[in-house]
Amino acid sequence: MKRIFIGSDKSGFALKEAIKQYLLEEKYEVEDIGTTDEEKPFPFFEVAQKGALKIQAKEYEKGILICGTGMGMSIVANKHEGVVGAACESVYAAEKCRAINDANVLCMGGWIIAPIMGVEMAKAFLNTEFTQNLEEWRANNLIKARVAVGNIEKDSFHR
Repeated sequence: MKRIFIGSDKSGFALKEAIKQYLLEEKYEVEDIGTTDEEKPFPFFEVAQKGALKIQAKEYEKGILICGTGMGMSIVANKHEGVVGAACESVYAAEKCRAINDANVLCMGGWIIAPIMGVEMAKAFLNTEFTQNLEEWRANNLIKARVAVGNIEKDSFHR
């Protein structure tokens, strides 16, 4: 079964609900990590940390986080080793964050992205694999880059 978590603060709530509905229709097992009640919102940093810890614990391979701009969620998620959160504002960027950067968390902005676009971005993110549709030389370079960036991450987190 396809599994994913999705979370938002108050600013991303409506977009989260639209994307969650699409994911459920596509038979995903979806864990909503909050905000679940728009009148009782969680702050972006709590939701982002909760999602990032789920990636670290290997409960999920991918997740979606939504705040006002997507940037706050991305910043907090990326404070966690092994998490690659990408703040995206287009379908193209959502696809390329997977194909080029092997991102595991899609971050979006509820103030910026309409629900129909958010659904298309989620589709692109979830249906793209690392190095998909890239020239062989570029794919090989990106595989090497992923290893190099992983080493930078290890050095940074384990000084």
